[in-house]
Amino acid sequence: MRKLSIALLALSFAATAHAEWTVVSTTAEFSPGRRLEHRHLVARDGGTEATVDVALFSAKNATLRVIDNGAQDRDLATAMQSSNCIAGVNGGYFDPQFAPLGLRVIDGKTTSPLIRARLLTGVLSASPERGVEIARIGEFSRKRKLDAAVECGPFVVDLGVRVRGLDDTRSARRTFAAVARGGRALLGVTDEVTLAGLGDLLASPNLIDGFSVWRAMNLDGGSSTGFWFRRAEGNAVSIAERKSVRDFVGVVPK
Repeated sequence: MRKLSIALLALSFAATAHAEWTVVSTTAEFSPGRRLEHRHLVARDGGTEATVDVALFSAKNATLRVIDNGAQDRDLATAMQSSNCIAGVNGGYFDPQFAPLGLRVIDGKTTSPLIRARLLTGVLSASPERGVEIARIGEFSRKRKLDAAVECGPFVVDLGVRVRGLDDTRSARRTFAAVARGGRALLGVTDEVTLAGLGDLLASPNLIDGFSVWRAMNLDGGSSTGFWFRRAEGNAVSIAERKSVRDFVGVVPK
């Protein structure tokens, strides 16, 4: 009887350990030249609903560019348009003096060094040889020549599975980057979710048709969260950040 009770408890825990997100609706559109695809998703887990916007692309057609905003004179939309970007989001963390926290590589030049910190667990980067990657700090090689990089975190999905130990108490707007095996990547934002909720959401197998998230990393969120995508018609999808941010991560054509 005791063994049966333990087995039933284990089954109950397995059934409730991770959220089960279901996609309620999806709309899709393309950028000029169909280099990127924007998808607007609504997903639901029980009584919780999340709205997600992502810009999907192949490293064969596009790459990343990190854009500095040290003068605090540009918002995301202005930076994307002036830098020939097709899509983009806000970038990484910065301190109260507006200095970037962690590695920044802008146009091939390192402008801020790699550091060790609790939340800074990974690097989003782009290079001609390896395309777009998300690497853990322990895997990252400082000798590699990069066109663009931003250090941030935490990791929320690794090897297709939600990372354990993520905070499940504080909901906020979130900005994230993700990669799939085979050279595809995305930048995205979502409305109020916890970090654990973001991990469960991005690890859901049917969230983005044709794109199975292999690795995903949180970028700066909350009031920093912003998303921009240039439509084929020339106008843009724009979700504005609510404060000045130190840098942006854009997608540019190859």
